[in-house]
Amino acid sequence: MAEPLLSKLVVIGVGLIGGSFALALKQAQAVRLVVGVGRSSRNLDIARRLGIADRTYNLGEGWTGELRDADLIMLATPVGQMPSLFQTIARHVGRSSVLTDAGSTKRDVIAAARSRLGGSLSRFVAGHPIAGTEHSGAAAAFDSLYRDKAVVLTPIGGAAVSVLDAERHDSIFAAVSHLPHALAFALVAELAEREDAAEYFRYAASGFRDFTRLAGSDPEMWRDICVANASALRLELNVFREQLARLDSLLAASDGDALAALFTSARSARNAWLAMRDRDTEV
Repeated sequence: MAEPLLSKLVVIGVGLIGGSFALALKQAQAVRLVVGVGRSSRNLDIARRLGIADRTYNLGEGWTGELRDADLIMLATPVGQMPSLFQTIARHVGRSSVLTDAGSTKRDVIAAARSRLGGSLSRFVAGHPIAGTEHSGAAAAFDSLYRDKAVVLTPIGGAAVSVLDAERHDSIFAAVSHLPHALAFALVAELAEREDAAEYFRYAASGFRDFTRLAGSDPEMWRDICVANASALRLELNVFREQLARLDSLLAASDGDALAALFTSARSARNAWLAMRDRDTEV
């Protein structure tokens, strides 16, 4: 049997993203030892029980010594935690270690890395694996989460690598990821705040379920993403308001033909995107 590519992987944040990353490498027999670090003792217990991590540490314990001989260090925490983590690990990252992250925003993460990593900055590769579900925690992790998914800036074997500068990355993902999540949270919150919310939810069916799936995502993670990328997200919210105003004007005018044209155009664009995604997966 060939030697694993990695002798040791340290995952800081053993949830859906970090846990699935560890499981994928284990399934591929690409790592010998996985060390998990996190805030929740219960979640770390689950990670060990499920075979995600071979040994674990609470953030309050002495875990930084594990970094010296780590081949790869993955930060998979909410982006709001990364500045303090960079500060904590800066002096402990091994000379041959590679440090990466899985954050959904990049300008803030890169700025924090530049200001806090010191001499370890040269070993940092900012990354964003474009994968996830609405679930969180180690129990939600699975080894095929990243299969055939794109990874921005992170040269991980088996992934399709794209290169984007930080500003363009955050602008694109404000539109195609952060805005949809914010809208899902906002819709559910608005309905839940109505006095007769229970009646609305009683009649909500598969359409509501599918549209609001993203509102089941981890609130802390998405709070950090939205705050970190607020400027780009606010631009997209303004663009979306214009689209809503257009829709409202068509409804006010009872312009069924224009509504049908809008919906047909949107459906065609979505079908074209699905076909493009399927072609990219086959390559």
